[in-house]
Amino acid sequence: MHEFFIAVLNHPFLQAALLTGLLASVACGIVGTYVTVRRISYIAGAISHSTLGGMGVARYLERVVGITWITPLYGAIAAALLAALIIGLVSLYAKEREDSVLSMVWSLGMAIGILFIAKTPGNSEDLMSYLFGNILLVSPDDLWLIAGLDAVVVGCSVLCYNQLLAISFDEEYARLRGLRVAVYYLLLLGLTALTIVLLVQVVGVVLVIALLTLPAATAAALTKRLWQTMLVATLLTLACTTGGLALSYGPDLPAGATIIVLAGIVYLLVVLVPRRWRRRA
Repeated sequence: MHEFFIAVLNHPFLQAALLTGLLASVACGIVGTYVTVRRISYIAGAISHSTLGGMGVARYLERVVGITWITPLYGAIAAALLAALIIGLVSLYAKEREDSVLSMVWSLGMAIGILFIAKTPGNSEDLMSYLFGNILLVSPDDLWLIAGLDAVVVGCSVLCYNQLLAISFDEEYARLRGLRVAVYYLLLLGLTALTIVLLVQVVGVVLVIALLTLPAATAAALTKRLWQTMLVATLLTLACTTGGLALSYGPDLPAGATIIVLAGIVYLLVVLVPRRWRRRA
């Protein structure tokens, strides 16, 4: 780890990776808490896998068609928001089974991504990068966009804190009090979609749900209030992303997988500690 922190001072790409981890941690801690409390991790899973379709299409347009301003990050944003909108509208208004729609969004997004990646030069390398993430490849342009997404997520979460809190814990009571539940539910799914895009840059499509939920679940076991859970989840995510980067650098391990293993170990250590000990701590 000492080697990593020395390298950070000399390599801009490592500095960008750490900054990406910091920005993603803030959004992850806040939105991940809502996702955990609302118990919609299965919806987040469908959204995350659908981003592969957007990234595959964007890479194809960039490399084959020649539309150079379109990057996989833009494609991921479009696909995630579209998937969130479809799932939200079906959940609220349609009579179709929600699990069937989730399976459709999940599988269709993956299938479209694989097809376009297969027709794009350098497809195998891109596929591994998208599926399992490579935080070390975040470009300066992507970093600015990530910062903008983070600002949107945090701003909306703070401004609509009470409304999102209400629909997360007691949707029926919120509806009886006159809250526009459908609007804020769609907003929550939209914020979840943007947070997933941020986390895909860190750990990839396959592992994003673990990073979205593990720190929040760990924090929930240590705290009593929602804002406390968000704060602790943010700090845990930051610790896991930084620690995962540091641990993976020397032995040249996949950074995304190392981050998730670290988050899983922290979660197990916390939940295996008797609750009476956690309260005393």
